[in-house]
Formats: sequence, C-alpha cells, structure tokens
Amino acid sequence: MVESQSQEKIDPHRLPKHIAVIMDGNGRWAQKNSRPRVEGHWAGVKVVDRIVSLGCKLNLEALTLYSFSDENWNRPSTEIGTLMKILEHFLKKELNRMKEENIKFNTIGHIEELPASIQKLIQYSIDETRNNSGMILTLALSYGGRQEIMDAVRKVAQMVKEGQILPEDIDPSLFESFLSTHPIPDPDLLIRTSGERRISNFLLYQSAYTELHYNDVLWPDFTEEDFINAIVDYQGRDRRFGMTQEQIAKA
Repeated sequence: MVESQSQEKIDPHRLPKHIAVIMDGNGRWAQKNSRPRVEGHWAGVKVVDRIVSLGCKLNLEALTLYSFSDENWNRPSTEIGTLMKILEHFLKKELNRMKEENIKFNTIGHIEELPASIQKLIQYSIDETRNNSGMILTLALSYGGRQEIMDAVRKVAQMVKEGQILPEDIDPSLFESFLSTHPIPDPDLLIRTSGERRISNFLLYQSAYTELHYNDVLWPDFTEEDFINAIVDYQGRDRRFGMTQEQIAKA
C-alpha cells in the first residue's frame, strides 16, 4: 500500500528512461549494526530485488547497477570472494524471475576478469533473456568509466590504423557505438546512496547530462519510497541540455 501511494507522486508521462544506481554503504551499514562486512553485502542484495521489481512495475526502459568496480579488486581477498559468491547466488536465483518479468539481462565491464564459473552464468543469463522485451537490467562488473573510454579509443584507433575509417570520420555516434552500454540510452537519472557526493568512475561519458540524486541512506536501508522520491526529484528538474528554456519550449 505504501509503495502504491508513493507511486502516485510520480508523473507517469515524465519518467526517466534509464536510471543508474551507485549502491553505496553496505560496509558502513554492517559496521553501524555491529555485523561483519559480508552481512552488509548480503543485506544489499535484498534491496536489489525490490528495486528491480519496482523498476519493472514503473516500466523503466533500463536500470543499471554499479555492482563491482575495477577498483574493487583492491579489496581484501576474503571480501572479494564473498562478493563473487553473492553475484553467483544472485544470477542463479534471479534468472527465473527475469524470465517471468520479461527482463533483459545485460552486463558491462571486463567480465573476462571474473571467475570462469560466473562468466558462464552471466552468458547463460544473457542468452536465456535475449528475446525479452521489458526492462534492460545491467550489472556493471569489474567496470570503470575511464577504462571504458580508453577501450573505446583503442578500438577507434585500430580502425584508423587499418584504414577502415579516416580521423575526420570520428563523430559522437561512431565513438558511442564502441561504448559497452551501446545501444542503451544514456542515464537520465543517477542515484547514489550513503551520503557520498561523487560518481566514482561510473558511466563518465554517458553521464554528461545526467541528473544526479544523492541520498544519505545506506544501501541496505534504501527503500522503494526512496527510489520513488529520487524520481520525483528528477521530475522537478529543468533539463535544458545547454539550450535556453525558450528553445526547449519550441522543440
């Protein structure tokens, strides 16, 4: 009932097409509640379940979750092992639901750096949901925005080297086709939890005109109402993309 009442605050005609989320605060939540860090990560998975379901109910076109950054490999090996177990658990548990809810599963990042067993699960989930036409759920895994840009630059440079294109042929459309998010639209809204005010190397190119919403709630305490409030905040923004309000009105 609370979720239904909260959803009434949203203008269904002005929904963001693509929402990205930096799910921050699992470790601090565990510390705050005098629990091991791993329990914070497990608690965070439950929130992912709820937010994915809500995204489907709202008919979002895409939801991208920053699940494991390329910098996260620097964490203690025991914590990395736990994060991999959680990812494996999520993939096995969620596949049937993704099929039932018409979710199309996707990943971005250097997936080849993940354990082989998880790579197989990822590919299987992608294959099994390939023909789904609902919300695209993307997990950013072993992902970094700078690395993604560098990867795209290398691919474009290789095409120039091989004579497939000329330098003057390089335009935004061509460059963006080499980003790992292609052809998903750029995020309209990026939410970060836990009170931090930065985007931490996440979707750097794609977030040029993204609306940023920062929430002080630690991720395991993040609710459907918090998600809806972020959308309401987004709908109150005046998005001009460098143009004047008069130009927007005429568009």
